[in-house]
Amino acid sequence: MGFQIGDFVAVIDEKIKGVVVSVEGVRVLIREENGFDLYFEASQLVKIEHDQSKLSKFLDINNVLFQQKKQDFSAGVKKTQKKSKKKPNLPYMEVDLHIHQLVKSTKGMSNYDILSLQVDRAKYKLEFALRKRIPKLVFIHGVGEGVLQKELTYLFANYPVKVSPASFEKYGLGATEVYFIQHKQS
Repeated sequence: MGFQIGDFVAVIDEKIKGVVVSVEGVRVLIREENGFDLYFEASQLVKIEHDQSKLSKFLDINNVLFQQKKQDFSAGVKKTQKKSKKKPNLPYMEVDLHIHQLVKSTKGMSNYDILSLQVDRAKYKLEFALRKRIPKLVFIHGVGEGVLQKELTYLFANYPVKVSPASFEKYGLGATEVYFIQHKQS
């Protein structure tokens, strides 16, 4: 491609843009945005139209392939939305079982004391939710070594609940969702 003085160009595979200052055969001197003059081979440069200068060099909204991918993505999202079952937005309660949320200081507490306090708090909140008919709880226990999570599993086995991992996007790996199972009356 022939470059002329004053053309706005971008360097392929680099985040460098600038204006052509001189052309010497296949070598092109450009003045990049910070004022530095740099030489590149013509094959390393691509001309950017002035109306595209504010766009990223990776994004050309008029590109046919980009438009096709955008349509394919939109169609896929619509299909997925029709097929996916959304869980109803139930009211829920979050219970953070991290020890620093439960006590001001752990000074003088053994690991057993800390674990007992966390499990007792989980049991109290579980029974509170059962009494108040709160259908869903999210217990934030953290990842750690998994000791608290195992104790919670034993605790939940004593209640009519369905247990599943909580939203990874919101809580990461360190949270568990608990739903109360509704008993049908005859």
